[in-house]
Amino acid sequence: MRSVPSGLSGVAATDPERVAFVAGERRITYRDLDERTRALALALRARGVGPGDRIAIMLPNDVPFFEAWAAAAKLEAAVVLVNFHLRADELAYILEDSGARVLIAHERLRADFEPAVARAGCAVLVVGTPADEYEAAITAAAAADDGSAELAPCIVLAPPVFYTSGTTGRPKGVVHGSLGSGGAQAAAVQQGQIALWGWTADDVYILSGPAYHAGPGGYVMSALFVGARCVIMQPGSTAAWNAREWLRLVARERVTISFMTPAHFIRILEVPAEERAAFDVSSLRLIVHGGAPCPVPVKERVLDALAPAAVWELYGASEGGATRISPEEWRARPGSVGLPWPGIEVRVLSESGAVLGAGETGLVYIRPAGGARFHYHDDDEKTASAWRDDAFTVGDVGHLDSDGYLFLTDRASDMVIRGGVNIYPREIEEVLFAHAAVVDCAVFGVPDERLGERLHAVIETRAPVTDAELDAWCRARLADYKVPASWEVVAELPRHPNGKVVKRLLREPHWAGRDHKIG
Repeated sequence: MRSVPSGLSGVAATDPERVAFVAGERRITYRDLDERTRALALALRARGVGPGDRIAIMLPNDVPFFEAWAAAAKLEAAVVLVNFHLRADELAYILEDSGARVLIAHERLRADFEPAVARAGCAVLVVGTPADEYEAAITAAAAADDGSAELAPCIVLAPPVFYTSGTTGRPKGVVHGSLGSGGAQAAAVQQGQIALWGWTADDVYILSGPAYHAGPGGYVMSALFVGARCVIMQPGSTAAWNAREWLRLVARERVTISFMTPAHFIRILEVPAEERAAFDVSSLRLIVHGGAPCPVPVKERVLDALAPAAVWELYGASEGGATRISPEEWRARPGSVGLPWPGIEVRVLSESGAVLGAGETGLVYIRPAGGARFHYHDDDEKTASAWRDDAFTVGDVGHLDSDGYLFLTDRASDMVIRGGVNIYPREIEEVLFAHAAVVDCAVFGVPDERLGERLHAVIETRAPVTDAELDAWCRARLADYKVPASWEVVAELPRHPNGKVVKRLLREPHWAGRDHKIG
């Protein structure tokens, strides 16, 4: 095992030919990555981006995503990681709310980003245009660079702002630290993750999920921090994840680490065992999964299918991490999400804030290590409601056993986790309310063996309307993953005396006979 300096800039200076990315047949060295991100940083500076500003990134998984992230670090800026499935109105809201100075987006998303940037009034740099605007900007900046411009070294990628929805239906940006201290906090978090999972420069990480998510994208940060190699599946594509391609790349590149979700496991298990056996995946040492509850039968099968890799589960959110559990611990306690990370405390509290004992169910609170805190951008009320003293909650309900292992059983909010993606039904309900035929509606999660949960909508109507019409109405206004998978029309929705729909009565039949209600 070789020891290399921490961070992209350090590796580029001491081991420039070391491969940073494998994307299709391309191999990008740390030197190339460092030089291109310097040029991109200068191009963005020329467009008015400076320290403390925010750069929005709306790109499919490919090298430009991480070039933009690293360039932001060299400008001492922050990045807003945007789901590339969002529609114009959703994107415009995030650009306006975050105050992004510039959006870096892919050409194929033009129909949505053009009206969004016009409304938000921010600049845009487009990747993949016929004229190759992004590449042209890098080339021009590199040609004009005489070496005198000072930029910050890229030790850790720029602090990210993740937009996670609230119960009001509009997403809120999760900001860790502050614009002034975010870089230092991001570096501390990164060092903690490296120690937690034992990252080394000899590791090879495969990016299995979308880079705009905290887990898959965040692990690229760890890889670049230690000088490891990152493999990007289906670079530039927005096609569905392909299990056979994952197996092929793991075997070809001798991959050692991946971050995955239960949906990935299910697709791998759908590949016939004799076909899986043809791929040598013995290089895998660690798979970390999270983002959605993993059905016990799936977990049991995948532990065997991906051996000898250690398949660990973690529990956390964009707001912060909490627990993890090893394969051996999980086999002893099926369904648990484990013990707290080093330096982190997990508490289960009653509604009044009293600490509950083993086996007692309540709201799960997480006390971060070292007093680290986050806040929701421009939402003091939501921030205050998340924190109780030095610990925060994201609305999950569960209990600790006598040995301190955490089990999750429900959520206090109506949030749905579909394939590792957080969805808040209120946003979808607002779109449905605007349909002329809809009197009232309720959207909630129902069990799905592949995704954990899928969206189901119950509609009270004033005029005849078909499922296809409602589907088309939503698809024109929402990202595809937010469109309900199934529909039900009723004469009248159940309501409290105050008129509020009682979702519990609608949801319970779908979850009957299950041990918990989150997947």
